[in-house]
Amino acid sequence: MNAMQPTVCIVDDDDSVRRALARMLGAHRYHTSIFDSARHFLDEVDLDGAPACAVIDLQMPEMDGIALQQTLSQRIPIVILTGHADVTNAVQAMQAGAVDFLEKPVQDQLLLRAVERACERATEQFARKTELRLLKQKVERLTPREREVLAWIVSGLRNKQVASELGTVEKTIKVHRAHVMQKLEVDSLPALVRIADKMGMGLVARA
Repeated sequence: MNAMQPTVCIVDDDDSVRRALARMLGAHRYHTSIFDSARHFLDEVDLDGAPACAVIDLQMPEMDGIALQQTLSQRIPIVILTGHADVTNAVQAMQAGAVDFLEKPVQDQLLLRAVERACERATEQFARKTELRLLKQKVERLTPREREVLAWIVSGLRNKQVASELGTVEKTIKVHRAHVMQKLEVDSLPALVRIADKMGMGLVARA
C-alpha cells in the first residue's frame, strides 16, 4: 500500500454502517479509519500530517455532518451521507465544497466514484500544502533585506533600479540577489516570481 495514499475517514455514529463502509472500501484497496462521532474524528486525526478525505454521516448527535464540514472549512475533501434526503442540506453541503451528497443506503458504485474523486482532491491538496510548507521554510532563511530585494526583483526592476530604490549600489543588490536565489534554491527570475506568487508575496508598488 502506498504510504501517501489518502486515508478515507468514515465518521458515523452507527457501528454497523461504519463497519460496512470500511469493509466495502477496504475490498477496493482503500485505507480507512473509522470514528463514531465528529468530536472523536477531530480529536484523533492529524489533518496536516498525511493526505485524507472523509465520508461523513449527516445526522449525528452533538455535531452533525454539516457542522463538522463547517469546522473543517475545506481542509480535506468530504463526502456526506444521509438517511433522509434534504434539498436544503444538500445545497448547503455542495456550496461549502462537498465532493458529493449521497442518500443511504448508498450504492457501492456511487460511493466508490465519490471516494475516488475525494482521494484525488486529497492528494492534490496535500501536495500543495507540502510545497507551500517547504517554500515557507526556504523564505524564512532570508534576511529582512533579502526579502526587500526579492520583492523589488519580482516586481520587474533591474538590479540598478533596485539599488536606487533601496539607496545602495548595484553591486550590493547583486550580492543580495545571489543570496536570495541560493537560499530559495532557484536559478532564474521566473522561478523567483513563481515562488513569490505561491507565497502571496505582493509586488512592490513604485512611488
